[in-house]
Amino acid sequence: MRRWLAMALAAGLLAVGLSGCAMEATTEKPVIYLYPEEETQVNVKLDYDGTLTSTYPSYENGWTVDAAPDGTLTDPSTGRQYYCLYWEGETDTEYDFSTGFCVAGADTAAFLEGALADLGLTEQEANEFIIYWLPRMEGNAWNLISFQTTAYTDSAVLTIDPVPDTLIRVFMAWQGLDEPVEVQPQRLTAPERTGFTAVEWGGTEVTR
Repeated sequence: MRRWLAMALAAGLLAVGLSGCAMEATTEKPVIYLYPEEETQVNVKLDYDGTLTSTYPSYENGWTVDAAPDGTLTDPSTGRQYYCLYWEGETDTEYDFSTGFCVAGADTAAFLEGALADLGLTEQEANEFIIYWLPRMEGNAWNLISFQTTAYTDSAVLTIDPVPDTLIRVFMAWQGLDEPVEVQPQRLTAPERTGFTAVEWGGTEVTR
């Protein structure tokens, strides 16, 4: 059994109904990486069920960039280069905690390393994810973590042209806890990265 999953299960955490946590939450730091097989002009549009509070580069009616195979993105009008597209927003989307993991704060880094690998992120992408979220999570006694599927993707619809061969979207909803809770373990999978690959990661801290 993977170490990160064993740590979550070691607390004796199996099933509790926590689906449908509803409150206004900040969709934090979704970043989008584009890896075409050859240099390609790519248009990205976001249909978000909420209010965008920050974007970089500036989101007008979408982003248009020249994407290189190594992930470098170039604004065709200014020549400025980026390594990702960034956005944040506020939404009242209900996030699903019916499955997930309850992880001791001290074990958060190791847990995320294993979970993000299973979700298809490269070590570099996972490193950027972890250094953003870890400072806010490792000091908690426990963290309840659930990687969102349709609860997130239906509220933040991405349209990418040309359409990527592989699309990976990782969005973590989490809560800091004083005591562990039981939760049905979540099964984490990812598509094989082939052809033009687009990757997004983000998250939100849900508070009651």
